[in-house]
Amino acid sequence: MLKDRIVHRLEEGSIMAEWGPMRLLISSFVGKVPQVNMNLLAAEEAFSCLERVARLKEELRKPYENEPPRLKEPLGAKMLESVHAIGDTNLTPMAAVAGTIADGVADFLFSRGMTKVIINNGGDIAVRLMAPHSVRVGLREDVANEAFTRAVFLTPSSESAHASFGIATSGLGGRSLTCGIASAATIIAKTASLADAAATAVANASFVDYPGVVRRSAETIDPQTDIPGVPVTVLVQGLDPETRIKAVSRSLALAERMVKQGTILGAMVVVDGESGMTSFFENHIS
Repeated sequence: MLKDRIVHRLEEGSIMAEWGPMRLLISSFVGKVPQVNMNLLAAEEAFSCLERVARLKEELRKPYENEPPRLKEPLGAKMLESVHAIGDTNLTPMAAVAGTIADGVADFLFSRGMTKVIINNGGDIAVRLMAPHSVRVGLREDVANEAFTRAVFLTPSSESAHASFGIATSGLGGRSLTCGIASAATIIAKTASLADAAATAVANASFVDYPGVVRRSAETIDPQTDIPGVPVTVLVQGLDPETRIKAVSRSLALAERMVKQGTILGAMVVVDGESGMTSFFENHIS
């Protein structure tokens, strides 16, 4: 049973909306002015988004092999569309759930005249900007460590008056199970839904068979998992330099293919201190 819905008012007008597994930080502005009342309305929209997705839980927990089924509910359809675009058949649409809800709330606010919107759904972030707004997003090199070591600077391009971004990170020690050995795989895409699914796939691609890597079937770690029978990583230790480099290269190879396909904008991958990134991160990181 889900716990009661909770709404916290935070400093500078931001709102924290909590319900069940969702812990959503909502910030919106018109110019430099925080929009507290709109953030409160967005919290109710967030609860509605989670409720609508929950009704489709059984359908969204199913893997697919070819074309995904069609769903009339827009959020569910977006989850299916994002995972299908990634092309990893080990993923179910639930791989995009947090990012999709973040997008839903961000679009709710942006369509109502907000000029800067940041929605953080447990690390899956949706950003909407009108020029000349910009945002710096902190990056973690290890999802198990809350410290931010770098940041990316995001702003609308000179050719557009507005911009949409999604940022998501996956890896060992995060909220979700992973098949890989990445400490962190961070994706930036045009939507948080795509970034969420892509981060899972890129982190999964980092797997390298090595004596210090231990994997177990997903259902032995989480009986409620949507990927039963899939081996997931439970321990990584003693990686040598060659293995770390190989793991980063495997993840970046997948990320580069997604960039060329137009699915994502860029990726940064870290494996036990060894890191690599695509050109988008190189051009926007600080």
